[in-house]
Amino acid sequence: MKASQKFVTEIDGLTEKLTIRRTERLGRVTRVSGMTVEASGISAEIGAQCVIQIEEKKREIDAEVIGFDGSTVYLMPIHFLEGIKAGCAVRLKEVESRCGVGEELLGRVVDGLGNPIDGKGAINAETSVSLDSEAINPLARGAISEVLDTGIKAINGCLTFGKGQRMGLIAGSGVGKSVLLGMLTRNTEADVVVIGLIGERGREVQDFVAQTLGDRGLQKSVVVAAPVDVSPVMRVKAAKLTHSIAEYFCNRGKNVLLLFDSLTRVAHAQREIGLAVGEPPTTKGYTPSVFSLLPKLIERVGVGVGDVGSISAFYTVLAEGDDRSDPIVDLSRATLDGQIMLSRELADAAHYPAIDLEGSISRVASTLIAADHFKSAQKLRRYWSLYLQKQDLIQVGAYTANTDPEIDEAIRLKSKIDKFLQQSSSEAISLADTVAELLQIIEE
Repeated sequence: MKASQKFVTEIDGLTEKLTIRRTERLGRVTRVSGMTVEASGISAEIGAQCVIQIEEKKREIDAEVIGFDGSTVYLMPIHFLEGIKAGCAVRLKEVESRCGVGEELLGRVVDGLGNPIDGKGAINAETSVSLDSEAINPLARGAISEVLDTGIKAINGCLTFGKGQRMGLIAGSGVGKSVLLGMLTRNTEADVVVIGLIGERGREVQDFVAQTLGDRGLQKSVVVAAPVDVSPVMRVKAAKLTHSIAEYFCNRGKNVLLLFDSLTRVAHAQREIGLAVGEPPTTKGYTPSVFSLLPKLIERVGVGVGDVGSISAFYTVLAEGDDRSDPIVDLSRATLDGQIMLSRELADAAHYPAIDLEGSISRVASTLIAADHFKSAQKLRRYWSLYLQKQDLIQVGAYTANTDPEIDEAIRLKSKIDKFLQQSSSEAISLADTVAELLQIIEE
């Protein structure tokens, strides 16, 4: 062996034995204001994951970069603030939020970071995905062309829902949104059900998993839970994770049902984050980032691209104080493919599900169903509306029969329409049976 070749070989061997340690540049905490931690000496992009080191207690606190001002980086801890003080080291952990996904998620309940909270042990992820997916070209998506049977007569008959559609459930508190979500969970045909419980009370999370889903419903479901007592960053992460999990199963050819409760709580969480970094408040204190985040989440839902599955979604929206002009309600109606309005008056009258046909619409129904079905649904909606318009006159006896043939017909069919629109939470009525009953009512 030549001397030169021997020298090169020896150098290569030494190189393999050397371990080059990557030096990490650490920032330092300079200030804590409310839930916001300010740090200097570190450069990180928005959304990056950092770790705040508490040397005295030998622990680390995960935090996310939510903004910056010059050399100052704004962080918001994912869990808690306790123990943080000026001078604590800040280290960059990841440049983006990612989470493990896989088939083992089925039947499990996880938090906003994908960690199991059901006491069933660890989850072995098949791969990891970003919580912020890239926008899909709308022209690349498949069309909504197939009816999705929800098992609920009022929806199947008058607000027909399509596979890949996004529908809002809009109502004030205590009018049956959770009950309706439970019916959709049990009755809707889907390969996988992904449920996001964001900003709800801990008791409601437990009740939904144990009673609404049960062991049988949980087998094909994934529940992402971020109760009201967790940080706003965790709630927003949970919202994004819910959609990332749905996308994972959709890309594997599954037809996914996404049940999301609620968009309003996500808006509240993003408002907290926005105000913390100095965003200007707008209507009801909502910051501009709220009106950017929600459409990004909603647009991740739909028919898949290519030979893949679909994501069909129901989003609950809280009309605070029964105010249907609430900015989040307005945004939802403008962004979604339809909405189901729930009425407190109907709920008070024990009319369940309390669906108000006057304010409800499915924007794709006309392209999905047969002509006779669509025509009968429109007639039923008109009779329902006419009766409500003249209800006071009818009830006090001021309306004279034979004055208006349509109103006469609305009065005659009122009890049958009410019966058609009401349904027990334990019932599941197929699409075919629903259409048959609807046609029978209208054609009598």
